[in-house]
Parts: sequence; structure tokens; C-alpha cells
Amino acid sequence: MPSWDDVVEIGMRLPEVEAGTWFATPSLKVRNKGMCRLRTNPDALVLRVTDLGEREALLQGQPDAFFSTPHYDGHPYVLVRLEKVDSAELAELLQDAWRARAPKSLVKQYDLSI
Repeated sequence: MPSWDDVVEIGMRLPEVEAGTWFATPSLKVRNKGMCRLRTNPDALVLRVTDLGEREALLQGQPDAFFSTPHYDGHPYVLVRLEKVDSAELAELLQDAWRARAPKSLVKQYDLSI
């Protein structure tokens, strides 16, 4: 089961990701744009997704792992139960969140380097 420390370790592999706070909770940001953060009540990872289509696919496809609250309706974010995702899936989700928030030039530079 991934923990916040695992989220940080995976996220920090991506260019220009920094650990910080967002809404007074631990977060990861790229160039000061939030990718994800911890949330309490309920405990979950708030994760940026590419778009509302991806959000709905995650919510419908794995309702045990991904959920939402009315606060996030209409926004490209899902809540993730970390105990329900594996590290490989988490890494893919974090990379997608990074791609959604990083400047296009940084994404292009990263893609050329891998």
C-alpha cells in the first residue's frame, strides 16, 4: 500500500516537482501548480487528472479506489484511496498529473530525454 512518502518519492522523479503545502496540507507542485495533496475527512489523495473524461473513467472503472465529493464536481480532480492502488498505477497517475500541470515546454523537454 503506497503512503504519502511513496507519493513524494515517485513525484520527485519528475522535473521541477517540489514538495510543499496546498490548502495547509502536504502537496506536490510543478512550477507552483498543484498536482496532488493530502486530504483529511475523508483521508485521501487529491489528484489532478487530465480532464473530466479521465475523471469519470476512473470514478466509474474503479469506485473502490477513486471517489469524489460534491466540492470537486465539475473539476478535473479525483480522490484516491492510497490503500487501493498499487505503486505502478500511482506512478502513472502522478505522471499524468504532472503532464496536466507542467508547462508544455517542460513536458516536451522531458519527453525528449526519456
